[in-house]
Amino acid sequence: MRLKEKLEGEGLFDASRKRSLPLAPRGIGVVTSLGAAALHDVVTALQRRVPHIPVVVAPASVQGAGAPGELVKALSNLYLLTQEGRGLEADFTPKKGLSVPETDKPVVDVILLVRGGGSMEDLWAFNDEQLARTLVQSPVPVIVGVGHETDFTIADFCADLRAHTPTAAAELVSQPRDVWLGAVDIMQERLTDALQRHVDTQSQRLDTATARLGRPSALAARQRLALASSAHRLTFASQLFLRQKKQDVQQLQTRLPDQLQQGLQRQRDRLDRAGVRLGLLDPTLVLQRGYAWLSTPQGQALTSVSQMRTGQDVRATLADGSVELTVR
Repeated sequence: MRLKEKLEGEGLFDASRKRSLPLAPRGIGVVTSLGAAALHDVVTALQRRVPHIPVVVAPASVQGAGAPGELVKALSNLYLLTQEGRGLEADFTPKKGLSVPETDKPVVDVILLVRGGGSMEDLWAFNDEQLARTLVQSPVPVIVGVGHETDFTIADFCADLRAHTPTAAAELVSQPRDVWLGAVDIMQERLTDALQRHVDTQSQRLDTATARLGRPSALAARQRLALASSAHRLTFASQLFLRQKKQDVQQLQTRLPDQLQQGLQRQRDRLDRAGVRLGLLDPTLVLQRGYAWLSTPQGQALTSVSQMRTGQDVRATLADGSVELTVR
């Protein structure tokens, strides 16, 4: 639909603006109809799992022509109970049925917008543009649980999280009290164990200090023994190091003449091989096989017939000398 494309283009559906749910909310706000079965399901789930967390119900129609406006008003009322909204100077007058204590209004950290299943026409109030913009302006995370699992509305895309059903929405924000109590028990056991270990460690340190203070002569004697032992180990290590170095020098003196002789022989072998390769490159060896080197009288090499002309003087160098020739 065009409204969905418009809001998506404005970034209202972006995942980057979605917030994570509070692990332990101080208060839970619920927006739905007082006569809806969804309210019963949500309250039952919350009472079963987190009876210690206060729940604020902001009633509103969930279908019909006036439903979008009532939903917007209910959400706005709950925003005043969030941490950000408590400092606002606003005339907060709860609608009839809004369960907010007059003297101690709880801080709402998460809001549930829920409704049971129905036809697409019944759910059309949740496709309202003003409702969508109000949802994205929420100072706290909002969970939308409207219709069945296969039903999608614009409110679902604007919410921080979509739940398949109203009950699922309630369960997402209600870690069972037994879980927290179990975690507290575990932390208490760990704290007790850590405290006991600390006491034991300090007791051992105190016993050690007491023993040392009671017999200072014994401590001095132990220190003298430790010093003598260290001196003995140092002397032994020094003698061992010097013996090892002396053996290394003797081994080098023994191996040095042989290594020098071997090095000289390797260099002679390399020189002989280089001489053989150099001799193979001697051009006179090629001339001895019957070839001649042609050049001008000035010594410029002639390698092509195009360099010669009739009557030109040419010098031919052979293995045992050179002769002067004339081109015919």
